[in-house]
Amino acid sequence: MARAEVRVRHPNARAGSYPLAEQMRITLGADHAGFPLKEKIREYLVRKGYAVEDTGPATFTRVDYPDYAEKVAARVAAGEAEFGVLVCGTGLGMAMTANKVPGVRAATCNDTLSAHFARCHNDANVLALGGRLVDPKTAEKILDIWLSTPFEGGRHQRRVKKIVALDEEHHAEKKK
Repeated sequence: MARAEVRVRHPNARAGSYPLAEQMRITLGADHAGFPLKEKIREYLVRKGYAVEDTGPATFTRVDYPDYAEKVAARVAAGEAEFGVLVCGTGLGMAMTANKVPGVRAATCNDTLSAHFARCHNDANVLALGGRLVDPKTAEKILDIWLSTPFEGGRHQRRVKKIVALDEEHHAEKKK
């Protein structure tokens, strides 16, 4: 799946409309196992022109991943960032936690194929990576694919609507 150029599509843009990367806001978070890779990802995204918010941690200190997953997921769900990127040891705990926030569709993607399908079929808005499983160069490839792949809609839209409906049904008490 070679690409000559990476075009980034804002998730709320009309089909065929691709705003500049610097218009897209991405929020990052990690735990201690993901901290080194998060730092590399932040540098990479800034170099590419994205507006990046780093929710932490700021140092390589042992922290609890749910705290940072919730920060990132809440910002994405509130529309304060288009996408979130989370890094822990495997990406699994971060994704599980982020998916507890209504409106978030987090996917653990430690390869480019998963990243592609997480966006085009599942309209994932949070990417979780494994800092113990993915090297920085592979993370860059995953990010490029994930950020440049538009949601296909069509039959996948119906399925995502079902996910959203489940989210609303099981979190209705929080909306009262």
